[in-house]
Amino acid sequence: MTDYIDVDVRPILRAGGEPFSVIMSALQGLEPGQGLRLYATFKPIPLFAVMEKKGFAHAEQALGGGEWEVLFTPGEPRPEEVAAAGSSFDNWPAPAVTLDNRDLDPPEPMIRILAEADKLGPGETLSAFLRREPVFLFPQLEKRGFRWLGGFTPEGATYELTVRAPS
Repeated sequence: MTDYIDVDVRPILRAGGEPFSVIMSALQGLEPGQGLRLYATFKPIPLFAVMEKKGFAHAEQALGGGEWEVLFTPGEPRPEEVAAAGSSFDNWPAPAVTLDNRDLDPPEPMIRILAEADKLGPGETLSAFLRREPVFLFPQLEKRGFRWLGGFTPEGATYELTVRAPS
């Protein structure tokens, strides 16, 4: 039976903060075989691919009021999950387009990224810099068949997103 460490990022999210570094720090502190129980104010879909790449499967449960509990359990991801997410982001090509959206107010960054992404050739990528994690962009990219990888840069003020067009 897996022992889980609880990480509640709801207060950080409610205060307008970015909890990614807190989650990654908790992940680094796990003992072998331990899992992570995450509490969030939204379903953290972009985190699923990050955690899968690190060898964690996930199971999510809505708590009501838009809040979620997600269990990240160590172990090898199922083959169909790896195939769906792509086995590696390491072999993505250099970005064909780079966008600096840090000075734009929502929804302009999302509109600009989607417009440029639609111009990409098969398998090409774009890179975008933003002030915040673009949580409303992810479902739009998914609908269009794009894959993405993102996270805050070490200083924590810039979210860097890489988007790959379907091959």
